[in-house]
Amino acid sequence: MKSIFSLCLLLAAATAQAQIRRLVVAADGSGDYRTVQAAFDAVPAGNADWLTIFVKPGTYKEKLTLAAEKTHVRLVGEDAARTILTFDNYNQRLNPATGQNFGTTGSASVHLYASDFAAENITFANSAGPVGQAVAAWVAGDRSSFRHCRFLGFQDTLYTYGYSSRQLYEDCYIEGTVDFIFGSSTAWFENCQLVGKTGGFFTAASTPDTTRYGYVFHRCRVGGPAPAGSFYLGRPWRPHAKTVFLECELSAIVRPEGWDEWGKESNKQTAYYAEYKSSGAGAQPTARAPWAHQLTRAEAATYTRATVLRGWQPPK
Repeated sequence: MKSIFSLCLLLAAATAQAQIRRLVVAADGSGDYRTVQAAFDAVPAGNADWLTIFVKPGTYKEKLTLAAEKTHVRLVGEDAARTILTFDNYNQRLNPATGQNFGTTGSASVHLYASDFAAENITFANSAGPVGQAVAAWVAGDRSSFRHCRFLGFQDTLYTYGYSSRQLYEDCYIEGTVDFIFGSSTAWFENCQLVGKTGGFFTAASTPDTTRYGYVFHRCRVGGPAPAGSFYLGRPWRPHAKTVFLECELSAIVRPEGWDEWGKESNKQTAYYAEYKSSGAGAQPTARAPWAHQLTRAEAATYTRATVLRGWQPPK
């Protein structure tokens, strides 16, 4: 009897563990939680097995934080266009708790500290409008991946904050104005759509000088409703910024010179900006800034997802 009782306890424990592998968020109360933050809070500290949080369609206005110890979380929506996580803080807004401005990092609608995070079919938005820095998603954790996601905002939409962390963005839509993809992480963008809204800079990498790769855009589409010639491909937030566009389609909104040194002559020697086989009206290799690079076929071949992401294989 004792052995049978023990077996029942083990089965019950295994069943409970299996049940917590999937949580459902629904604002109407039809799921396990009404808010995404409640589901984040329910993830066990030190979580070592993938746990899926399924978010039913709706607009969830929440300021979200996924703590560093809550790893191996997969956030899945049914449809990105109808599954929206948003908040409206911005840099200059006063934090009532401190009496100080929220700042750029504090403006983020979602802070993702945890490593081994994956999102699919989710919109991350900052709904503050064109009020300066207003981050939609702040991503710090290593091995973070986003598929079929949308990032909506104006200035500083996507903050790849993690110092040399590895991040993947695949089949994503990212929009903004000034420096709307920025930060120090190593990030591979595959088949993404970059949409410039009113003129500015697509990227502002701050790649550490000890990190070989910064941003790599592979077969992405770069355009938007901004006027022709009103967008730079990037400028260096820090001196050793690295950004490469491989086989991307560039619309006429891209300025002929392509790259800006952010008013500092020495950045021309330290930053690394390059393209390979750009196409479209914005692809003007002979007009590019003379300190930028047009890669040879052999040079471009060294940029593979596995190499850039240092061997990390994102979960499917």
